[in-house]
Amino acid sequence: MTSTSGPSHSTNEPLAAEEARSLSEEQWRQRLSPEAFHILRQAGTERPFTGEYWDTEETGVYSCRACGQELFASTTKFDARCGWPSFYAPTDNERVTYVEDSSLGMTRVEVRCANCDSHLGHVFAGEGFDTPTDLRYCINSLSLNLTKSQD
Repeated sequence: MTSTSGPSHSTNEPLAAEEARSLSEEQWRQRLSPEAFHILRQAGTERPFTGEYWDTEETGVYSCRACGQELFASTTKFDARCGWPSFYAPTDNERVTYVEDSSLGMTRVEVRCANCDSHLGHVFAGEGFDTPTDLRYCINSLSLNLTKSQD
């Protein structure tokens, strides 16, 4: 038995890329909670140490809360002590896109869902974490839904 946690007004069925990219911002607003809409569609950031998944150790697959595309496996999640869920790699590099982000007076690399173009968080390199990729995908909990593995 699998379960999806987290509040969302969207259905559990993943959206095809064509459908996801054709939705208007008003349609996204209807599908998502106000908080998720702010993060996913307006590139907001949740406060550290407040999100649902920042410290969870549940096994399963993390999907985009907006469209349902699988993005990260719990096996790549690690404790970066930053207050947000951190992963060292997506399940498939084709499932995310990268955009240079110069907001907040610094240059960072924004991570977006390749299926629906929703904001997920940022990726950082060279921080010295003992991971296979030396990358830290710092992802907002509100950008994700966890489908837990069968027990």
